[in-house]
Order: sequence, then C-alpha cells, then structure tokens
Amino acid sequence: MSLAYTDTAAGPTLVLLHAFPLDRQMWRPQLAALAGTARVIAPDLPGFGKSPLPPEGWTVDSAADDVAALLDTLGQSGRVVVGGLSMGGYVAMAFARRYPERLAGLILADTRAEPDDDTAKANREKLIVTAKSQGAAPVVDAMLPKLLGEETRAKRPGVADAVRAMGAKQAGEGVAAALAALRDRPDAGPGLDGLTAPLLVLVGEHDAVTPPTLAAAMAGRVYGSELVTVSGAGHLSNLENPDEFNAAVARFLAERTPAVKPATA
Repeated sequence: MSLAYTDTAAGPTLVLLHAFPLDRQMWRPQLAALAGTARVIAPDLPGFGKSPLPPEGWTVDSAADDVAALLDTLGQSGRVVVGGLSMGGYVAMAFARRYPERLAGLILADTRAEPDDDTAKANREKLIVTAKSQGAAPVVDAMLPKLLGEETRAKRPGVADAVRAMGAKQAGEGVAAALAALRDRPDAGPGLDGLTAPLLVLVGEHDAVTPPTLAAAMAGRVYGSELVTVSGAGHLSNLENPDEFNAAVARFLAERTPAVKPATA
C-alpha cells in the first residue's frame, strides 16, 4: 500500500513512525531539529493523515511491510534507523523483526513489547465502537489525560490543543482499524531478544501509558541498549520536551549507529 510521507531528502535515513491517534505532523519538532543530521522520512500509517485505509484493515506486520515498500520506492535499499513512538513503536518492532538486514538502529519511545491483556483488549473494543459511531474526537478526548503529563497540561496548554486537533481530524474508520491492529498485535519480546542492532529506548518521566518501569524492562532485554528518561514529559515525549528528545536521538545517531553519521558542513 502507498503511504503518504514527509521526506527531508538529505543525509542517512531515519524513519519516524507516529503515535495513535495522530499522524506524521507530530514529528514536526524532530523534522526541524534533525534535518541537518539525517534524512528523516515520516510516513502516515494506514488510515491516518493522508494514507488510505486498506479495505481489509491492517496489522503491525503489514504496516511494517508498507514501510519497507516505501523505502524501496524512495530508493533506500541500505540500512536505516527506524524509530517509533507508542503505536509507531509497535510497527518499528515489527520492522526490526521482519527486516533485520535493513536495520542500522532501533529507537523505541513510550511504547512496550508486551501485547494487550484482556482488560486492554476490552478497552480497545469500547473505543472501536465509539470511533465507528462518533468519530475520532471522543476517542482523543478520552485518551488525552493519559497522553500528556500533568506538567505539560498545566504549563503548555498549546501542546494539548495541538494533540486534540491532530487526533480529532483523523477518520473514525481509520482510528477503529488502528485500535483493532493494536488489540491484535503479537508479543514483541522475542523479537527484541534477538535484536543485534543498537537500541535507544526513550520514555517520558511521567508516562502513565507505558511507564518508565516498562521502558527499563524493555531496554534490559537488549545488551548494550541505551535508556533515556525525558524529564517533565508524559506519553508524547517528543512533543512535551522536544529538546531533550531530539538531543538523545541525535546523540544516538552519531555515537551508536556506525551506518548513520551526522552530516558534516
């Protein structure tokens, strides 16, 4: 399937995969800050932004295949760094498992390796019904208190407004299909256990959805991985504290991934 995307078109390749229920626009702070360090490719996942929703829906594995096909279309046949936040992290882990020969490094932000338990699956089902009957806006409103940290909501209300607007504009059917994909995703732990590429794990200090304890456990599965806690941030750490997030990513690209070096003047 053809994915809509943004491509800074200069330097070694970093793919960034967005969170639920947002789109590639959530990476604006990273596109601006990292453009001189890497070629940043940020696609809309299926059913979000300007990417169409397949009639049969999608899975994290099929989305990973779509990302690989996009890289082929763009002539990127070498190794790339793939990063994802939350839902994007699930797709990034699927890409790492399915295409290890194409991976120069993996960045997992505010995500988890474990599949949904029964309670989480039941909550997804309720949100699927809401998305299909009422659209994306009530889904976003229900999730927003957990997506952003208390400090962000109190001191940076503009971030909450931007997240609400970005989520509310998504198509209800696309949101419902993504919820089904998240509900049915496999356990990514075994894939991480076999990871040989460098790994950076980022987590918001106040992430209530995928808390720091889970991030530490995930990093602990991969020898030599790096764990960074983003201060003052909740679940959307790239938007809540972009300076710390960007600095960690830039350092990882420069120091931990031999195939991806910063561009020189």
